[in-house]
Amino acid sequence: MASVQWHSRTRKYESELHMCRLEVLAVEFSEYHPLKAITVTDSKSRRGGRKGSTSSSSSSSSSVAPDPLSSMLYGTDPLSLFAAVSETPTLPHSISELGRKREEEVGSDFEPWSSKRGEILSRFTTTEKLSINLFMGSDKSKASSPSSAVSEKVRTRLEELDDLEEGSQRELLNLSQQDYVNRIEELNQSLKEAWGSDQKVKALKIIVQPKSSLLTLIMHISGLVVNSSSKFCVSVLQALRYVEAALLKCNRFLTKSGIQEMLQRLTAMIRGIGDPLVAVYARAYLCRVGMEVAPHLKDSLNKNFFDLLASFRQVHGESVQNQLVLQRVEIPIYLTLYSPAIHWILQCVAYRAPEVLLTEMMDRCKKLGNNALLLNSVMWAFRAEFVATRATDFIGMIKDCDEAGFPKHLLFASLGRSLSVADPPESERLSILNEAWKVITKVRSPRDYINCAEIWVEFTCRHFTKREVNTVLADIIKHITPDRAFEDAYPQLQSVIKKILTYFHDFSVLFSMEKFLPFLDMFQKDSVRVEVCKSIMEVFIKHQQEPTRDPVILNALLHVCKTMHDSVNALTLDDEKRALSLLINGFICMVSFGRDFEQQLSFCVEARATFCNLEPVIIHLIHTVNQLAMETRHHSRKTAAFVRACAAYGFITIPSLTSIFSRLNLYLLSGQVALANQCLSQADAFLKAAVSLLPEVPRTISIEGKQRSSEPFLLDFINNFLSTLLVVPDHPEQGVLYLVRGLLNMVQDYTWEDNSDAKIRVYISALPLLGAMSQESYLYTIPKVDSNETLYGGDPKFIAEINKLCETLIGQVLDHLKGLGRDEVRYCVSKIIIDKIFIVIYNISQEYGNIFSLPIHCCVSKNA
Repeated sequence: MASVQWHSRTRKYESELHMCRLEVLAVEFSEYHPLKAITVTDSKSRRGGRKGSTSSSSSSSSSVAPDPLSSMLYGTDPLSLFAAVSETPTLPHSISELGRKREEEVGSDFEPWSSKRGEILSRFTTTEKLSINLFMGSDKSKASSPSSAVSEKVRTRLEELDDLEEGSQRELLNLSQQDYVNRIEELNQSLKEAWGSDQKVKALKIIVQPKSSLLTLIMHISGLVVNSSSKFCVSVLQALRYVEAALLKCNRFLTKSGIQEMLQRLTAMIRGIGDPLVAVYARAYLCRVGMEVAPHLKDSLNKNFFDLLASFRQVHGESVQNQLVLQRVEIPIYLTLYSPAIHWILQCVAYRAPEVLLTEMMDRCKKLGNNALLLNSVMWAFRAEFVATRATDFIGMIKDCDEAGFPKHLLFASLGRSLSVADPPESERLSILNEAWKVITKVRSPRDYINCAEIWVEFTCRHFTKREVNTVLADIIKHITPDRAFEDAYPQLQSVIKKILTYFHDFSVLFSMEKFLPFLDMFQKDSVRVEVCKSIMEVFIKHQQEPTRDPVILNALLHVCKTMHDSVNALTLDDEKRALSLLINGFICMVSFGRDFEQQLSFCVEARATFCNLEPVIIHLIHTVNQLAMETRHHSRKTAAFVRACAAYGFITIPSLTSIFSRLNLYLLSGQVALANQCLSQADAFLKAAVSLLPEVPRTISIEGKQRSSEPFLLDFINNFLSTLLVVPDHPEQGVLYLVRGLLNMVQDYTWEDNSDAKIRVYISALPLLGAMSQESYLYTIPKVDSNETLYGGDPKFIAEINKLCETLIGQVLDHLKGLGRDEVRYCVSKIIIDKIFIVIYNISQEYGNIFSLPIHCCVSKNA
């Protein structure tokens, strides 16, 4: 290789910067602007001639040529014409008017039955095995073709009825509750298919099967097991009533008043059902259908409810009581079976009803002797604002109810649900809470107690101070702690915590509650405890406006964060680790001791020991300490020692990280921070540690579960490192440019990928650095830090060392280019290198610029 002589070009950075600035011109609003819409004006004129001949002339005046696509669509858009032709046909007046009425009457604020169904099934649960009769269809039940004779149809229907009498059914035993629900869904789908395929008899068979409704499932759960078709089962006549109600929509096509007449007739027919439980669910289904097809017919809904009130005395009749004794079912459990149906009926009645209707319902409940079940449903159904304004009246009615029939704590739970979303009169709030809690605290069952107390916690947090909330928490701990009852009440206890956090955002107030931390101690299941801690930290990060140094908050939240950290193990997913790290980092960001830097550093030392298993937290702590060091840049003797302590923190902590690029970047960043604070020996140690770590960089790294080449990341780091070396002064005992030489030696010895040009890229990137080092005045410096421009002062020996190193690097680059051969792949890779050589040319003196012309020309022509 022929020797190459290097001589850096003298740079004048200020004049170069001035030349590179864009010229600023004032633009008037009337002038062209690239973001301004282009206006095209076409003017056409036609002149008529003799018949059979045409002549035309067109002139176009525009600053821009017309858009050919716009000219093709001159006039009306063909897609718009197509859309105009295919307009939606107008519905008949009666149907469209009915649709508008339904849209006006029933909105998104009406809770449909489908959303209630899941809550009902979760509320009424059982571990007992259930049974169900399934219809076994036969080929004979298939619908006849339209061309079949009438006699054939009649004969087929008679055979199907014979099958019904003979019993083409099978009974499935030992079903779980979920299996039972799935079987009912299968029956529902079979019913739809049979009806859709004109198999009416088959549909009838499915309908009249016993134990095929939600009602019978609830009766199973309560212990009312049905073994006879004459007891608590849907008879054929009742099944036909359900079918008739289901087909109510079809009556709109028969007569205008068909739906109204049908609703009245079905309402009257239900009065003939002897069993009050079956009757109430029949009324609930009729109200459901009525709300779907004619929600504006309120009279039908009201009649169903008033019929319910009239027949409710049957519950205490002799026949029902004897049946309950026979089935060994207590009256409170039996009455809860009515709740879903009565809730639904009252919801339909009370939907967008005036407030006066609630007064009427309360009067009717009083006439029935303050029936607890009906009173409970009234509080559920009507708007919370209406109930809240009459909260004191409801409490008086609850006191007069019979405790044996329906527990009073359930009534207070229903009242509490309304008061949690609507405010009662301010003067009555304390008396309401006292009256409610007198009943709640006497509940013996821990499950019933926590279900009711959890509801009233929100009312307490909403309207009272930490004193009342602390009293409620103490009472909950007293009831739930014995026999470790809290283990069965984790969902309710979590709900209590969320409600408290919703209304108390001042954590100094929150942790000053004497019973709050003991309440947290009841969460002894690891997964639940971590979820509670996460919810606390999420609220703190979201609502804490200013950094805090309150020792009460810091100690409590350190305990909470430590709980989250200690849950991490070898099986914890990376996503979970990231989520926990974000929460802990958010807490660390909100800790500030002001100008007490030593206390802040002590906190970081404690946090490093506490959160050692979460690497993102350790990285964040290193950044925090570096930021802390940068806040003390105007040094005295005391602050200088503090900055060295911060540097020691980073130097000790960084090696504990597993991610090698995190270590490299933190070494570089910490070195820059030390350099900015005039800690030259510490900066030198960080930079040397980074250089010594380069051989350990693997050729591939894992990113989001996939193996990627590490070269792009390594090159980015080296470029950042080179830009830092411009302001790093040489060590007096290490020789000239010892860090640059050490970095280049590591690059030379590193095992790069095959056919990679990364090493040459580094060499070319180092040449502008060396050219900048040879200038009399550097492009950038660090205040109060003497760079090599000051140390050497343009010494010819120093410049000669730079030129010699540059010549060596150029020789390495040229050797690489000459050795490429004719391989097209290598030529494509080396094109990038050739582009970068122009950067080198810009840094070399014009006197020696021609040294590149021959080698590059030969190299390119050789590979062309």
